[in-house]
Amino acid sequence: MNFSHLFSFLETLQKNNNKDWMDAHRSEYVAVRDGYIAWLEQMNIKLAAVDLDYFDTPGKKAINRINNNLMFQPNKPIYKDHFGAGLDQVSRQGDFYIEMGVHECYMGGGYWHPSPNILKSIRDAIDYNGDEFKEILHKDSFKKCFGNMIEGSQLKTSPRGYDVRHRHIDLLRRKSFAVSHYVTRKEIMKSDFDHKVIEVYKEMVPFRRYLNKAITV
Repeated sequence: MNFSHLFSFLETLQKNNNKDWMDAHRSEYVAVRDGYIAWLEQMNIKLAAVDLDYFDTPGKKAINRINNNLMFQPNKPIYKDHFGAGLDQVSRQGDFYIEMGVHECYMGGGYWHPSPNILKSIRDAIDYNGDEFKEILHKDSFKKCFGNMIEGSQLKTSPRGYDVRHRHIDLLRRKSFAVSHYVTRKEIMKSDFDHKVIEVYKEMVPFRRYLNKAITV
């Protein structure tokens, strides 16, 4: 994958974020997109080799649309400033997300502002076995890779049905459960970047499996 070409295309697109420009440069976009899909195909194979529970996700299924959804976000530009994709994708939520963009590049996973039903399931799991989740979060290698979970809005008191003195109230108040590992373009350009992706994926597996199990039980 020519990541240098990918970033160059995205930077130029952001300076010409309109349909006429995209139509005139459609072949270049397709070449970059297909190159990214091919790289995702290779990562799909490599990740399946290190995780017996990996959910096969072909590159064409993994990649997200480059168009912003203007119906819900009318003030955003027509096209995104990044290529995003979700591997190990049983559904669009809880996958292993990879984003390469003009302003930031990262790998992430978990649930960001999940629906009320999913959030309730996660809170029920924490109520039942929050110690296991905290053990994952406090593991030295996990904290080194991701730090803390991404900050988001939280309840000021306890969720309905939970005592404010609950020993896991710090987690129960959360409305999102997600982590991310940021990378630089320099790291992406290195020959061992695929290996880095694999290592980040492996470190994230227990976190993602805990949450994914919580919403299926």
